[in-house]
Amino acid sequence: MISGHRIVLASNNKGKLREFSELLSGLHFEVVPQAQLGVSEADETGLTFVENAIIKARHAAKATGLPALADDSGIEVDALNGAPGIYSARFSGAGATDQENNALLLQKLKDTPDAERTARYQCIIVFLRNAEDPTPVICQGSWEGTILHAPRGNGGFGYDPLFFVPTHGCSSAELDPAEKNRISHRGIALRALLEALKKQPVSDRAN
Repeated sequence: MISGHRIVLASNNKGKLREFSELLSGLHFEVVPQAQLGVSEADETGLTFVENAIIKARHAAKATGLPALADDSGIEVDALNGAPGIYSARFSGAGATDQENNALLLQKLKDTPDAERTARYQCIIVFLRNAEDPTPVICQGSWEGTILHAPRGNGGFGYDPLFFVPTHGCSSAELDPAEKNRISHRGIALRALLEALKKQPVSDRAN
């Protein structure tokens, strides 16, 4: 079982923290954002979502001595050969706002017809029992959609106002938060992780 443990969440992204809090509510372990423990942001030097998630989790685990949970996620646009991908948060430059990233995406797709505006959100979630854990638990979730021609909705964060969800006929930013968490890439990946953690204790390996 995983009850009674503190886990550090290796993220300072307010949108992600909100979604993780909602997705993890009611569970029997405490997830503490790394900022509350004085942990700095890790340098995301990996070339894949998996590498970056492991870098972030290992950094937080080493700084705190706690098990760590991290995700790396982004949007892949087929017409842009999978970009922005791992660079989603800094698509228009370091420190970019969501609005700036969305504007750049729209500019790059301005001549792209609807049939070619397919995209997907990807999420990799990694769990490390300690900073030296050689076999992290890794789970993935993906969410298919298309890119709109203009933002719609006021919810969510990141590219949500531009990400159209065909199954629901609206943008991700127009979804009820509970429904978004049920069907989103992050929700899918986190539920897979929780199932994996039920099968083995958080601290079942020697430090």
